[in-house]
Amino acid sequence: MVIPYSAGRNEAKSELLASQGLHEAALRQLRRTSLHFVGHFSSSFRYLFRSSKGPGVTMETIARKAIDTPVPMDDDLEDEKEGGTEYGPIRRGGQSSESGIVFQPAEVEDVIVETIDEDNKHDGEADLPYSKPHFPALTPKEQGIKKQMRRIAVPAHRMTPLKAAWVQLIEPVVEHMKLQVRMNTKRRAVEIRNSEHTPDIGYLQKASDYMKAFMLGFDQPDAVALLRLDDLFIQSFEVKDVKRLQGDHLSRCIGRIAGKDGKTKYAIENATRTRISLCEDKIHILGSFANIKLARDSICSLILGSAPGKVYTKLRTVSKRLQERI
Repeated sequence: MVIPYSAGRNEAKSELLASQGLHEAALRQLRRTSLHFVGHFSSSFRYLFRSSKGPGVTMETIARKAIDTPVPMDDDLEDEKEGGTEYGPIRRGGQSSESGIVFQPAEVEDVIVETIDEDNKHDGEADLPYSKPHFPALTPKEQGIKKQMRRIAVPAHRMTPLKAAWVQLIEPVVEHMKLQVRMNTKRRAVEIRNSEHTPDIGYLQKASDYMKAFMLGFDQPDAVALLRLDDLFIQSFEVKDVKRLQGDHLSRCIGRIAGKDGKTKYAIENATRTRISLCEDKIHILGSFANIKLARDSICSLILGSAPGKVYTKLRTVSKRLQERI
């Protein structure tokens, strides 16, 4: 059977108009429906129209199915909430489920949270059932350390001061550090070694630095500070490390550093809290790391040719800064 094109087109157009009319009629009947459900109903109506269309299905049947399709309302949702219907299983105490399992509320003991102060921590240690063990420090002999020795050479120009201050020089080393000291005249050196009574093996190196400071030209009261303090060092450098000078130029440079009767040298020492030893063209500075740097900068300025007046001005500023820190 051949259907003319115009007839098929008219039939499709009439079906489209009929479906639109039914759609509008169904929307008029939904008076209590919110906008959210209108979109849902329109999509469901289109799906119903597509799926139901087939041989033997008329437009009246489709309209009846669209009208009879239930649409969710706001009142229905409120009724469900009042009725207590919820999704998922309902578990109440004392009631059994379909499988026969009875759900009971669990009893949990109260958790007590206590805070411990750091101040009271030491008080609580006294309540321990045992006392803390006390282990005294091991002596070098108990540690299995063999006897060690340090040898410090004595320059020719320091032999006379060494003989004059020998008793004051070895007194703190022997009495407080329990070290053994002797003068080796054959080798012209001072030898220091530890004994079984030495409490700390580190005292041997401290005593060696103490003797070395005295040999570099420092006085015994200044050098003994190396035994009492841990943050003291000795830094040495030569004039030629800063600027190459020879002959009279070198002599005038050393004179600028020392000053008249040692005035410039003492000013630098008092301002920077250091001690300076001048041994010809070698300069030794004893003090802390920061103070050594300040004294070295002042001495380098004098070597390079700065006037002592400018150095004094800088030292006044430095001394004020050091006093503010203290």
